[in-house]
Amino acid sequence: MNGKENRWKLVEKRILIPSVIIIILISIPFGLYESESLELLNSIFDAIVTNFGWGYIWYANILVFIGLYLAFSKYGKVVLGDPAEKPDFTLFQYSALLIAMGLGSTIMRTGMIQWADIANNPPVGIEAGSPESMLWGNSYGMFIWSLQTFSVFVMAAPAIAYIVHVKKRPMMRISEATRILFGDKFTDGLGGTLLDILFLVSILSGAAVTLGLGTPIITTNLAALLDTEVTFTMTMIVTIIWVFLFSISAYVGIEKGIKRLSIANIYLAAALALFILIVGPGIFIMDFFTETVGHVLRNYLTFSFFTEATAIEQTSFIKNHLVFWFAYNATWAMLHSVFAARISRGRTVKEMILTYMVAPTALSWVATGILGGIGVHGQLTGNIDVLSLADENDPTSIIPVILETLPLSTIIMVLFIIIATIFLITTLDSTTFTIAAYTSKENMSKQDPSKFVRILVAVIITALALVLMQIGGLAPLEVISGMMGIPIIAIQFILVYAAIRMMDRDKAWKYNIRKDD
Repeated sequence: MNGKENRWKLVEKRILIPSVIIIILISIPFGLYESESLELLNSIFDAIVTNFGWGYIWYANILVFIGLYLAFSKYGKVVLGDPAEKPDFTLFQYSALLIAMGLGSTIMRTGMIQWADIANNPPVGIEAGSPESMLWGNSYGMFIWSLQTFSVFVMAAPAIAYIVHVKKRPMMRISEATRILFGDKFTDGLGGTLLDILFLVSILSGAAVTLGLGTPIITTNLAALLDTEVTFTMTMIVTIIWVFLFSISAYVGIEKGIKRLSIANIYLAAALALFILIVGPGIFIMDFFTETVGHVLRNYLTFSFFTEATAIEQTSFIKNHLVFWFAYNATWAMLHSVFAARISRGRTVKEMILTYMVAPTALSWVATGILGGIGVHGQLTGNIDVLSLADENDPTSIIPVILETLPLSTIIMVLFIIIATIFLITTLDSTTFTIAAYTSKENMSKQDPSKFVRILVAVIITALALVLMQIGGLAPLEVISGMMGIPIIAIQFILVYAAIRMMDRDKAWKYNIRKDD
């Protein structure tokens, strides 16, 4: 009994318990009246996006400029830790961890089918279904995984990394990073607690939604591989296996779990890409990839500030999707930043920001070029009408249909399922580890959260997801999670300012740098 009591003392219950209760209290009534609540929530979110879409666009672009400023200014030299110590991970390992967290299995869905949505509903002046619309579609598929997205994910990380690795503060929390701005009374009182609860509600709900809605990426391909239909039993089996695997990975920690899986998945993804190029339409894919890169570079500023203000009667898919994309990215921003902060000990501010901007962007562009190229080739040659399928079906269900057009499709689908599964595991593993570190009373500047806390968080996320899947509350919770990005945006800018204030006060750009700098 004493052992169990001691383990419970490791958990910061004053922020964990209220967060779980809030999610349950929100989800149950919305789950009982799913269609009505979803209609209400979507109308509220749509109104926010319609009226303040320009704000989300400026928000993402401003963070890019701030990130580049911090990276190339005097602050970029600041080491997040002891300048005499080597980083915890090599640059390749560090990049792999950020890629696994930053992209997840979502890149496999958007890379494969995002282009079709734009091709069916292109910007004004472009014919729907034309080769030009497909080029715009694949270019946009690359753009959504580029500087804006990863700036949103990383820009709160310098403040959190600084308090943990430089200041050696025990708690890896948002409230702790704002101490320099709001003082001890706010941080240690109700204000700091409310900030931490807001973070946890946002991330726990997002993790539950990811677990509940992420399985179709696997089950649809598995059903096609086995020539059967997706059933509730299959979904439950996949979910249980997935939970078991990410729980084991979370239990063994970053070094033996997330890091090894992330690196293995990079190699597997490279193997799948090469295999597709060899057995599939490799020349077309490389030509189309090359042209897509040129197109996205030529139109990068157009995508970055795309509002179609003059298109009164016709608004393309890009405008609406771009704003929703930035809104949902904001929801996940703090989770990514806390995880990036944890694994960045020994890295400079410049290395942290630029690696998170460049490494996931590079991989996602390659993935979009290859996966998108498969579908575009099938559409142009008449082997498959992806555009019609995209108009009539759930996007995830189209993926196996596209993959089946390739030679040796069985091998490709098996690899696709394995890679998607590992991506999902590493995403939830990183999420679990981050929440465990956030809710732990242990000194996060000296150690990782205990295995007990990690497994406890995994159980909570799984229980929430299964309950919501049963009562039908996932879809409303997803919309609520998206709306939670609004206060998170304000917190991000506060933390950027806090990081600059801390480094200025300590003159870290002078004293906490490597000797060769």
